[in-house]
Amino acid sequence: MDALLEQARAWVGKAAGVPAVSRDAVNLPMIRRWCEAMGETNPIYTDEAAARSAGHPGIVAPPAMLDVWTMAPYQPGGRTPDQGFAVLNLFDDAGYTGVVATDVTQDYGRYLRIGDVVTLTTLVSDVSDEKKTGLGTGHFVTLAYEFTNQHGELLGRETFRVLKFKPNLAQAKPAAADSAPESPHPHPAITHDNAFFWEGLVQRKLLFQSWQGRLRHPPGPMDPVTGSLEFDIVEASGRGTIHSFVVMHQPRLPGFEYPLPVVLVELEEGVRIVANMLDAKPEDVAIGRAVTADFVEVEPGYVLPAFRLT
Repeated sequence: MDALLEQARAWVGKAAGVPAVSRDAVNLPMIRRWCEAMGETNPIYTDEAAARSAGHPGIVAPPAMLDVWTMAPYQPGGRTPDQGFAVLNLFDDAGYTGVVATDVTQDYGRYLRIGDVVTLTTLVSDVSDEKKTGLGTGHFVTLAYEFTNQHGELLGRETFRVLKFKPNLAQAKPAAADSAPESPHPHPAITHDNAFFWEGLVQRKLLFQSWQGRLRHPPGPMDPVTGSLEFDIVEASGRGTIHSFVVMHQPRLPGFEYPLPVVLVELEEGVRIVANMLDAKPEDVAIGRAVTADFVEVEPGYVLPAFRLT
């Protein structure tokens, strides 16, 4: 273990892989598709006149698209040779085959403009000691990204942290139907913005933010359309239909029974919410099926929403 950590930390400050150059220059079609997918309506990203009136030389790309341009093509086998992150390969070879992104921070240098050709260089910034997590034992690897254009101008920087872990095989074994959960059910992060939602669940109510009749979920600090900080709280009926769903088999987390149907429900009020199904066989769950809300008290004072087929 010490030898592995020493090998991994020898990469700190070194290039994690070869520089990646965007296959396409920054262009309007990709910007438009990204904005449509994300619900971004700022006209400076799609309208030349609006961009110039805002002081830009022309259409610019949303800053959050920074790392989109240099993404590698999908490969069923994982990372391509050009992505050769040797530090991550070290952990793969040692049995830390699981990977999950944990957090990202971005620092923007300037807006990307139509025609910019983006180059990404990646350094290994940090490798943590071994940590025990709910997913398994592993190491956090922090990568430092720098984005430049064809003229060497700095476009932005990003810090990207992943957990390379050994999957907890004990969690992957099916539990007996009458056995108790091995670990407590995971708890949500309750903040000033979403506390009303969780308090409503304790009262067996589905509560949502409303801005003049427009409902929003998950909760946020302001109206994404108007920027208003003032909102009403309304109770939903709990009736809706399955808009989409997945049936979870892996990873097996403590506190859940598998296979686990997880549904995205569109309530009759027009807002959507993700929750687990109750007393439903996976083969009975289908898009368009009617459902009604129920509530599961995981432990005293901790209630989760769920849905049943109707």
